Amino acid sequence: MANKSIFAGFTGNRLPKTDAFNRSGAEAFAYDPAHMLAQLAMTGTFNDGFYGTGEMQVADIRDACEAVDAITVARTAIYARENGYMKDAPALLLAVLSGMDATLFHRVFNRVITNGKMLRTFVQIMRSGVAGRKSLGSAPKRRVQAWLNNATDWQLMNAAIGNDPSLADVIKMVHPKPNTAERAALFAWIMGKPHEFSMLPKAIQEYRLFKDTGKGALPDVPFQMLTALSLTAEHWAKIARRGSWQMVRMNLNTFARHGVFRLKRSASEIATKLRDPEAVRAAKAMPYQLLAAANSLDAKVPSEVRDALIDAMEVAVANAPKIAGGLVICPDVSWSMQSPVTGHRRGATTSVRCIDVAGLVAAAMLRNNPGAQLMPFDTKVHKAWLSGRDTVMSNAQRLADYGGGGTDCTAPLRALNKHRRAPDLVVFVSDNESWRHLGDGRTTPMMAEWDKIKQRNPRSKLVCIDIAPYGTTQAKSRDDILNVGGFSDTVFDVIAQFAEGKSGPEFWVEEINKIEI
Repeated sequence: MANKSIFAGFTGNRLPKTDAFNRSGAEAFAYDPAHMLAQLAMTGTFNDGFYGTGEMQVADIRDACEAVDAITVARTAIYARENGYMKDAPALLLAVLSGMDATLFHRVFNRVITNGKMLRTFVQIMRSGVAGRKSLGSAPKRRVQAWLNNATDWQLMNAAIGNDPSLADVIKMVHPKPNTAERAALFAWIMGKPHEFSMLPKAIQEYRLFKDTGKGALPDVPFQMLTALSLTAEHWAKIARRGSWQMVRMNLNTFARHGVFRLKRSASEIATKLRDPEAVRAAKAMPYQLLAAANSLDAKVPSEVRDALIDAMEVAVANAPKIAGGLVICPDVSWSMQSPVTGHRRGATTSVRCIDVAGLVAAAMLRNNPGAQLMPFDTKVHKAWLSGRDTVMSNAQRLADYGGGGTDCTAPLRALNKHRRAPDLVVFVSDNESWRHLGDGRTTPMMAEWDKIKQRNPRSKLVCIDIAPYGTTQAKSRDDILNVGGFSDTVFDVIAQFAEGKSGPEFWVEEINKIEI
């Protein structure tokens, strides 16, 4: 017999050969540069993950930027901000773009820097040197000056909350020339310099009087400016009524601590705001943010408000696609998925883990596809039974209790092949760090098992949702395989298009390339 390792059959020859190693040291496939940049931008938070540090993420994004053209960097920055709701990664891409193409930088700036916190993040990144320079440079300086002069008074007051750098530091750095006497007074107040009181915005005048005397109406300023003052429960209730949807979601325990829910109708008013479908969509609420809020609620928060968060979750995942044909959902429940979805950082680590996000995606798809099969996996497939009648939140929490071992992305496909099953769509939600089942040096075990499914059902499609910024996959993109990254609800739209045959494996990157600048 001829040497089988050389003269492999047709199946072996048509499978793609691995060209990279993942962070676990196992063979994998690298994304092409544009796809790599998109994946890093949609998942990178620059905090330490299970398999890498924040510094490694920055270096990976820098390398990816060098491998693509400036227009790709610009479009990816916009997509990550507007569709992925990301913060740090778009600011880093904008900083890198400032050294690649000044014209594109000017055109993209306002679509990425949408608030004062983003402005301060951008300045921090520029000064750090990670984007290639430690000073702002003339073009970035002009854009920051323009933002400061064109921002509303409310935007500047919001931007003045926070440090490293503070808004005062930014103003001192770029020396904006105020276009009105009122703006000059506001800049001076922010920097702690002498100013004309009568020229300050009315809200700040009222704030200073309220702060000094404790009398008068509650000033309409960002609530963080009021927290150090002596406020009544009625004051806090008014803050809640005025607050944005995201602000209310983030401060439910604060309201409980200050007696807001003991006031008549306050719980009902806050619950109504939280469950309002239009408000949820306008806030671009990530499902995992709602899960974090629900998991951290104090016992003093009434059940009516807790139920409103559950209702809001249903709205946030309502665009999970309905799949025609057989569907299998494979959430990775291995130990690395226990890591915070935004990584570890002292004082800023989210309580939501990668496994929670995987559970949310799986539970959301189950809600719209009650006949789907769930196959949670680590080194093996775990038996799971969830009810489509339960809330997405409760099902996600049940899924998070499974597993905890190593990672073998081959396990669900191997189980499907064992039972001679070939579903129309298989969806993985993972960090893609499969290592427990090593290949033969020609391809990944996952690709070999997927090929067996394809032989039984040529229509089968595979979607791999990557929620960690590690940059490799176990299944190479091709007509029947889609790799997509991120943990916003945008991935549902991408899956729907791919499952319906309306797009190919490069649809995600193609969507980014459609962005007009």
